[in-house]
Amino acid sequence: MQQPSQSELFEKIKFDMNLLAGCFRQVLEDLGEKELTEMLLFLQQGKTPISLSNPSEKHIQVLSIYLQFMNLVEENASVQFRRKIVDQNGMEAVRGSWSETFTRWTKQGLSQEQMLQLISKTKLMPVLTAHPTEAKRVSILDLHRDLYLKLVTLENPTFSKAEREILTEEVTILIERWWRTGEVSLEKPTVETERKNVMHYFTKVFPAALRKSDQVLRQSWVQMGFDKKELSHPSRYPSMEFFSWIGGDRDGHPYVSAELTKDTLLTHRQAALKLLDKELANLAARMSFSEIRNPAPSEFKDDIKSKASFFGLEGHQAISRNEYEPWRQFINLIRLKLTHTHIKGQEEENLGYKTVYEMTADLRILRESLEKIGSHHLISEMLFPLERQFNTFGFHLAKLDIRQNSEFHEKALTQMVKAVYPEKRPYADWNEEERVEFLSKELQSQRPFAVAGHSFGTEADKVLACHRVVFEYVKNFGTAGIGSFIVSMTRNLSDLLCIYLFHREVGLAQYSFPVVPLFETIEDLQHSDTVLHQLLSHPLHKQHLNDLGQVQEVMLGYSDSNKDGGIMTSRWEIYEAEQKLTAVSNQFNIQLRFFHGIGGTISRGGGKYHRFLESMPQGSMSGEMKFTVQGETIAQQFANLLNATYNLEMLLSGVACQTGYAVFPPKEEKYPVHALEALSNASLKSYTDLIHHPDFIEFYGEATPIDVLELSKIGSRPARRTGTRSLGDLRAIPWVFSWSQSRFNLTGWYGVGKALEILRTQQPDTYSSLESFSDEWPLWRYILIQVETNLMNADPEWMIEYAALVKNRQIRDFFTDLILEEHTRALDEIGLLLKAERAERRQSLLDNLERRKHTLGYLNGIQIRYLKEWRSIKGTGRDSEETLITKLLEITTALANGLKNTG
Repeated sequence: MQQPSQSELFEKIKFDMNLLAGCFRQVLEDLGEKELTEMLLFLQQGKTPISLSNPSEKHIQVLSIYLQFMNLVEENASVQFRRKIVDQNGMEAVRGSWSETFTRWTKQGLSQEQMLQLISKTKLMPVLTAHPTEAKRVSILDLHRDLYLKLVTLENPTFSKAEREILTEEVTILIERWWRTGEVSLEKPTVETERKNVMHYFTKVFPAALRKSDQVLRQSWVQMGFDKKELSHPSRYPSMEFFSWIGGDRDGHPYVSAELTKDTLLTHRQAALKLLDKELANLAARMSFSEIRNPAPSEFKDDIKSKASFFGLEGHQAISRNEYEPWRQFINLIRLKLTHTHIKGQEEENLGYKTVYEMTADLRILRESLEKIGSHHLISEMLFPLERQFNTFGFHLAKLDIRQNSEFHEKALTQMVKAVYPEKRPYADWNEEERVEFLSKELQSQRPFAVAGHSFGTEADKVLACHRVVFEYVKNFGTAGIGSFIVSMTRNLSDLLCIYLFHREVGLAQYSFPVVPLFETIEDLQHSDTVLHQLLSHPLHKQHLNDLGQVQEVMLGYSDSNKDGGIMTSRWEIYEAEQKLTAVSNQFNIQLRFFHGIGGTISRGGGKYHRFLESMPQGSMSGEMKFTVQGETIAQQFANLLNATYNLEMLLSGVACQTGYAVFPPKEEKYPVHALEALSNASLKSYTDLIHHPDFIEFYGEATPIDVLELSKIGSRPARRTGTRSLGDLRAIPWVFSWSQSRFNLTGWYGVGKALEILRTQQPDTYSSLESFSDEWPLWRYILIQVETNLMNADPEWMIEYAALVKNRQIRDFFTDLILEEHTRALDEIGLLLKAERAERRQSLLDNLERRKHTLGYLNGIQIRYLKEWRSIKGTGRDSEETLITKLLEITTALANGLKNTG
């Protein structure tokens, strides 16, 4: 099997970079920016820019845009590279693709029907979250999309020289717009602006990507020689549901009010109805079948008459526009009913759709009428995409999850109990047994604690106001637009039972929603199976679970487990928790849906989707998977159609493949889990010795730009949960972001080198078992590659420069030596396990790093310089203080663009 060479990929990147840089130089020349033009030429030649005594905003912007050019051309080159792989070796040559999954299943001996069973059992639930990890403004993201599309258009080999010149001029105009727009958000975005950004994906990107993804699945199926007719109905395809946290996630976010939640739910619904009407209009325009040539079934014509009569004059007008075209008439009547489908509340006389099931029935009538006239190709081409879109987005577009921290709920309950039972000790002082007994007894009654409008206290009022908004929405529109009620930092059963008490208080007890624990810290992951067992045993929860189809959702936190225990222990404890939680769910005969709270960086669970899915314990995937797509990752993975389609394919085929291990178990592999546990224990000690050292916070606070990040304007949510200046209160995102900016990347590798050395020298047999499975155990291979990637992205030279910012020499030298020693050790230890030379194995990553080296280095240098100046006058109120922080924010954004991640 011949693969396209890496050199072809690198040459493609170089060619496109020269094109964009050339257009950029033209823009700068036309604007009379001679110094900036020379600076850009240095960058193109792979040289460090000429040192400037006082770089301006313009200099930083040139560097930032140049780094973003790299991201765009690398993305386009990857797409073209995959196309070459498919052309030369077939669709199955793409790792993680449907074709590869079908090939695996065929070798496993599965029949077509068994494969279809797994495909239709697959359910994917992406959750878009705003989280403060997107450093680019919305207007810049729009320009990114437009520029990327120009690059794709230029791939057409049939264009004449004149046509290419016109396209190049259009590229130049886009770059000038970009240059004039400005890079940095100097005002903190609101939740509304973050919502507007993700609405673009829900309404523009994902509908198109879903359609393209279905085509890829169908094509892969046919190319395997399977029966095309088996994939003619939507029920045979994987199902998808989209979720959002923007407007529903309250965990440490003071700006998410009940009113904002209400507005978000209505915004989703209005957009869904508009999207659906647009697709129906497109379908009507294309379905111009004459009854003279295509006699419509009599029952279909009767249904048209009945529907028209129901609407009276409006119905008559709807069918009179297309007198001899019954299919258009039927679609017109569906659109008419859709216009009457309410948005703001129930009217006394509502002529619209009351539930999605009514419209599902209409679409089924339309399909059956076309089947009866033998129009199977047109069903596949025109109706099928509408059916899939409606099944996915319905009348709600995306489900809104409601998330809050267990500590906030505890404060709310303390206020409520004090108001109703003033004679009792404060709820916050009760032990777990007392809390569960009280909540269980209270939940046997349907009466609320207080009449509507009664105030309990700040936290209680906020919690109940949110739940009342949900109640009003559900009363008017049904439950489809509401996702899960998630409790961050779940520690005990009472943390979850209190959700039912809040529901009872506002009238939501009659409905059933997923009540979801979020296990985040290492300790919480270790006790997660006990909490789940208690939850599944509780009578009230069992009753609601029955209404939800016996599916229990459990969320696993990658970010806080990493901050708490380091990358090795985080990965191990999540893997172990998946196994233990799966065993508990099997004991109760419950289907478990894992909700993976992954972020963009490797430290927070990011990485290639197919490898992420392969690393899970075999048999732990029930068919359904929910996962977060956060901040900059949304644009990186889904901004462009081809990339969005590729990532959806990786996710869908990966989930289906993992589900296959649960439904049709292969021969069980015996992996050395004991060895990985031993490695985790050794790594945890090394990592915690570092972060719990009494002087570590001082080193961290001065050696990284964390103080700048806390002032940044890249997300609506504060960097700290409560404002306390401690490592525990700091969110995992700025924790990772600050180490990334200062080029330590410490969160993605520290502790692994020492742990491997200990096993190799003190437990040779344990080490040997891990060494022998370095290529065979997907989890272990995944961890090794990810840790090595973080190590390679770290830069010891810049670590030393940032560490020099620490004023206390003794503290500075101690931690610098410790960290540098561990970095070298970890690289050496992983090199021993992965055998082949790093230059051969990681050629693409090394090229990526070399391409960015000089530009990033210059930005790191001026960031350090301005950090020194700013910190020397911070808090003095001088005018230069504001100027310096603005420059630091600009540099932070530019570095984030070049490093391709924040937190």
